[in-house]
Amino acid sequence: MANKQDIQLGDASVKKMDELLAPEAFSVSPNYMQVGNKFARTIFLATFPRYLQTNWFSPILNLDRVLDISIFILPKNTATVLKQLRDQLARLQSQTMEEASKGKVRDPMLETAMQDIELLRDKLQQGTDKFFELGVYITYYENSLKELDETENKVRGLLEYQLVFPKSAIFRMGEGFTSTLPLNEDKLNVHTSLNTEPLSSIFPFVSFDLTSNSGILYGINTHNNSLVLFDRFNLENANAVVFGKSGGGKSYTVKLEILRSLIFGTQVLIIDPENEYKYLSDTIGGTSVKISINSDQHINPFDLPVPKPDESPADVFKSHILSLTGLLRLILGELTPEEVSILDEALIQTYALKDIVPESDFSKASAPLLSDLQNVLEGLTGAESMAIRLRKYTQGTFAGFLNRPTNVALDNQMVVFSIRDMEEELRPIAMYLVLNHIWTAMRRTLKKRLLMIDEAWWLMKYPIGADFIANIARRARKYYAGLTTISQDVSVFLASEAGKSVLANSSIQVLMKQSPSTIDIVQQTFNLTDAEKYYLLEARVGFGLFFLGQNHIGIRVVASYAEDQIITSDPKQLLEIEKAKEEWAKLRS
Repeated sequence: MANKQDIQLGDASVKKMDELLAPEAFSVSPNYMQVGNKFARTIFLATFPRYLQTNWFSPILNLDRVLDISIFILPKNTATVLKQLRDQLARLQSQTMEEASKGKVRDPMLETAMQDIELLRDKLQQGTDKFFELGVYITYYENSLKELDETENKVRGLLEYQLVFPKSAIFRMGEGFTSTLPLNEDKLNVHTSLNTEPLSSIFPFVSFDLTSNSGILYGINTHNNSLVLFDRFNLENANAVVFGKSGGGKSYTVKLEILRSLIFGTQVLIIDPENEYKYLSDTIGGTSVKISINSDQHINPFDLPVPKPDESPADVFKSHILSLTGLLRLILGELTPEEVSILDEALIQTYALKDIVPESDFSKASAPLLSDLQNVLEGLTGAESMAIRLRKYTQGTFAGFLNRPTNVALDNQMVVFSIRDMEEELRPIAMYLVLNHIWTAMRRTLKKRLLMIDEAWWLMKYPIGADFIANIARRARKYYAGLTTISQDVSVFLASEAGKSVLANSSIQVLMKQSPSTIDIVQQTFNLTDAEKYYLLEARVGFGLFFLGQNHIGIRVVASYAEDQIITSDPKQLLEIEKAKEEWAKLRS
């Protein structure tokens, strides 16, 4: 039970609620208002043309300005309207007869007005139409009077282009401001009489606009032809997922984002299973790292991240041990609980051989190798089976893959890790290895980064790999990074709780063309309508649905000619580019 003091405090807070919500200051002038640091002005729609087009109000609703809009619709009594229309018709007929008696030629405007009234009377009498009073008020906000005038000119231009003429609520700015607040109070009381059909054209629920004042261009909104332009690092997190069947335009969309992000100084790190990004990397001067058994470029999974000033070395060490354990479980296969415990102890001993313990400063220490771990396992009781399985990666066929010191740098603005030449059974291990190396580097130095994982389903089909990607998705924001996972096998991606976690922690979701075998799970996951479902089944290359939070739109990815020549994945087009290069080289020689 609350005590008396609590109740008194509660009552006091209720009494002061209006003071908490009110602006710091409010000044009303004849032609504008000042609300705190913002300037505001209210206009109302005064006159309408004879015909209104469908969605004529959409340009105002989609305007990239801060607007408050109130639409008041008041039904009128049909009997009263019929009487008013009869009286008005009688006046027009009398005027027509008077002009005819004076020998004047017929007036088309009078005849048109009488025809409209007769048609409207018939509809009202038959009950197929109704009459309403319409009031539309718009309050817009800017940082200065100059910007306020510019916005008003823009709004007026959009409306007058459609023969809808607004007026400023001069000397009634306070009433106009109140009328556009969510209070359902019509203080202006400026109305126009309209019947049902033209009134329906002002329907305010139109497509969402994803245009901001900063960021990169992702494409064109297919609903209203506006630009899909924003900065993903301004969202609650910078993660994204891209789903679509092969040939639907996934890689093209991601490459275009990469190319445009590089302009703003973002570092881009890519895991490339099919060597699709090498041409882009070579063109813009990036680094291509080939990960394979016989490659001379190596990554040591035992490399430790350097703790940040606000991090405990012991916590960083334990977190790295967990990540390394995940990689070793991919390598060794199924482990018993006893073997997991032995492996954990072996890892700690392996680092201890290099004088690395959780409490020490290991920022400059030399990391052990996989062969060091094998030596430790061979000396532990119960670890014989793990030591035998690990030998293939230290002395056998796969010895050159994991058992070398790291000689790969991440200092270029774009780094592509190609695993195309890796054996299929080793691809998940290679992806995990590269991800762990990148994650270690991301925690070592804070920098604006994008991490792209193409064909992420390769790793997501393993619970350990899925958990690792989900962990990065949850924590990337803390290190100023955005994770993009790209997959054509949606069912594998969403089959695990970790996959659903990656999706839930991604502010952006892009759906390109889908296959019939996966469309049902996509529809269920993203709550698509049947129309959107069939749109994705029949979407052309470069078309899809773009989700941002609770809103989504249709998108068309558009690249310039120069961008298209750099990011294309079409084999035919790539051959033509290479042929053109050879011909140009011959001409120069």
